[in-house]
Amino acid sequence: MVTSKKDGVPRLLIRYREEIVPHLMKRFGYKNGMQVPKIEKISLNMGVGEATQDTKFLEASVNELTAVSGQKAVVTKAKRSISNFKLREGTPIGCRLTLRRWRMYEFLDRLLNVAVPRVRDFRGLDYNGFDGRGNYTLGIREQIIFPEINYDKVVKIRGFNVSIVTSASTDEEGYELLKEFGMPFRRREGSSG
Repeated sequence: MVTSKKDGVPRLLIRYREEIVPHLMKRFGYKNGMQVPKIEKISLNMGVGEATQDTKFLEASVNELTAVSGQKAVVTKAKRSISNFKLREGTPIGCRLTLRRWRMYEFLDRLLNVAVPRVRDFRGLDYNGFDGRGNYTLGIREQIIFPEINYDKVVKIRGFNVSIVTSASTDEEGYELLKEFGMPFRRREGSSG
């Protein structure tokens, strides 16, 4: 891992500037450093269906997502009523947040180096999480893989989605970018890397 040379600058940002940009320029033949894809934002989203019955589930989820990310999560509300789920328009049913700049790199660093290695029976991230435009989404099944979550205070084990939005135009560019950051992808069928 690259250690921080400048105080306060996330090490993944330093690694991106010093190692990843030159590698991707050579790999894809970019003529300018500004053409190299970068991570633009990371969005975290947690659905809390039980919040329609009891709001303590929603409060706990907001606190957990805030602890994991270092940024306050906002409550999301139902856009329309669905009678089968006893859901009314405007009812709080989840929480989300968007990380940018340095917080984004710090979260990604903790995700890759602390949380993902704690996943039970982990075999790598699936390549199929790409959306066709270079963005990647992965599902975290248990929020307790993050050390910021106190296991004794967890109301219920629940998961959340992590969406990594990149400036890459293709899945191949996005895959190479995230692989260089250290995302532990499973081997793709028919490829040697």
